[in-house]
Amino acid sequence: MNTLDRQQVLKDPLYGYIHIDDVIIKKLIDTSLFQRLRRIRQLSGVQMVFHGAEHSRFTHSLGVYELAFRFLSVKELNETLDERSQLLFKTSALLHDIGHGAYSHAFEDVFKVDHEQIGARMITNRFEIRDILATVDKDFAKDVASIILKEGRFPIIEHLISSQIDIDRLDYLERDAYYTGTAYGHIDLDRLMRVMHIKDGKIIFSVSGIHAIENYLISRYHMYWQVYYHPVARAYEVILEKIYLRVKNLYLKDFEFKADIEPLKRLIENPNDLDSFIQIDDFFINGLISSFTKSKDDILKTLADDFLNRHIWKYIDDNKANQELINHIKATYDQQELEYFTAHKTVSNRAYQNDKADIGDQIDILLKDQSVSTLEEQSDIMNGLMLSGVKEDKKFFYRPL
Repeated sequence: MNTLDRQQVLKDPLYGYIHIDDVIIKKLIDTSLFQRLRRIRQLSGVQMVFHGAEHSRFTHSLGVYELAFRFLSVKELNETLDERSQLLFKTSALLHDIGHGAYSHAFEDVFKVDHEQIGARMITNRFEIRDILATVDKDFAKDVASIILKEGRFPIIEHLISSQIDIDRLDYLERDAYYTGTAYGHIDLDRLMRVMHIKDGKIIFSVSGIHAIENYLISRYHMYWQVYYHPVARAYEVILEKIYLRVKNLYLKDFEFKADIEPLKRLIENPNDLDSFIQIDDFFINGLISSFTKSKDDILKTLADDFLNRHIWKYIDDNKANQELINHIKATYDQQELEYFTAHKTVSNRAYQNDKADIGDQIDILLKDQSVSTLEEQSDIMNGLMLSGVKEDKKFFYRPL
């Protein structure tokens, strides 16, 4: 495999340096498709609560790559993966989020696109990336896409990139904690690496690392409820979803937009339009929303103003005790206002779920006698949290008239 004459490094607030040895990694970082990730925020609406959360998918993707680079220093992993597989691991880590769209998940929900499917298509269909990967061999791009889509062909690499304990989560929890200024996401990364082993083709962890695993899973649980699912962040993203919905519905009614929404038009007509999707990043959407504040459509104008100027909608728990109040609030809206100025939203999460159906969704523990157990059998804490079930939070969001 081609390596650089001299290792290059990029300064990083978490890891000190991002280390680049491979020619194709450097070339991939320099592509317009990867540079596009600079223009997509990692945390979408969370920045409305935690003002420091302005880091990008670009920064996170570099971080995940660096963790792949560091995990290859684990002796068993290094010996298990041959040279091509190691490069496949690093490349897949770098490109795992290449298909994300503007403000990420809100966009996907309304326009019915899937960032993993789009990412795989970018890797296999766009010459800019595909030609770089083809310098390894003719199947390399297809293999990277297979890992992104979790097709099961490379179980160890897939486990490391997308599972209960994976380098994607390990980076975004620590990185998001750093930029939001919260204390929940800090993880003993070095310990998790030290207790990782490979047995019978699977990633397992030494029983001596139970405390580090418990800390990681509980930290992840708290980050979801205190940061990612913060109701103010959710309220802000509801406004964005309603803007997307209004634009979509106006277009279908032949509304004459003053702004250039051509990429959105093409994506509405064809969700598989890759060229249009690539044009749509946070910068594009922010420019559109700014222009919508002068729209002739009052609903779109109002939503755009709320989004740009942080007019956060109100919210209450969507439960039986509040049903009378919710019905009273909804009765004050006409049918159109009800569609665009109210929303019922539910989020749910659990600390750990040992789903055996997918690769890596059960955390296996290597005991001192070399037999293999499960996390819930070895950890009273995790067993108790599993028995507590899924925590759910239902909210009713509304824009006061």
